[in-house]
Amino acid sequence: MSSRYAISNESELRSVIEAPNPSVETKVFDHIDPYASRFIAASPLLFMATVDAEGNLDVSPKGDAPGFVHVEDERTLLIPDRKGNRLTYGFRNILATGQLGLIFVVPSVRETLRVNGRAELSRDPALLERLPAKGRLPLLVTRMLVREAFSAKVDGGPQMARDLEEMLEEDYRSNLY
Repeated sequence: MSSRYAISNESELRSVIEAPNPSVETKVFDHIDPYASRFIAASPLLFMATVDAEGNLDVSPKGDAPGFVHVEDERTLLIPDRKGNRLTYGFRNILATGQLGLIFVVPSVRETLRVNGRAELSRDPALLERLPAKGRLPLLVTRMLVREAFSAKVDGGPQMARDLEEMLEEDYRSNLY
């Protein structure tokens, strides 16, 4: 894969892709903010990325009715697991490393929500009972401890924040509901 066009260090990368606007970096939080919580509540689909002890990656889709992922608090997400193909690659990876990355998707909305953190698997009956679907309890629950969430908030002063909030509100009215 090596060639004279290969990018092999960050300096070369930045010669192709400029550094982001500083306001973009302010959209990274260490918790689930109200915007992210509403996005999760509207999402019927997420992509779950895990890594095993050797560094092998797995990405698995998870879906259910919108809001199937429960925001327990601003630092904790609960993701129910239903019957599927039973391969358990992602779950085995969580057991091995505890690393978890999620991308939430809402149909017809161009933006996504990324969340990264640590995870553990649970079959605690109290958790399972909180997350039924179609009268059935999940098989298990992935509890994610949020380390970072990439939200759409930006810090550009009060006017920019108001403009962004108005834009997001209009997008919610037009596209999420």
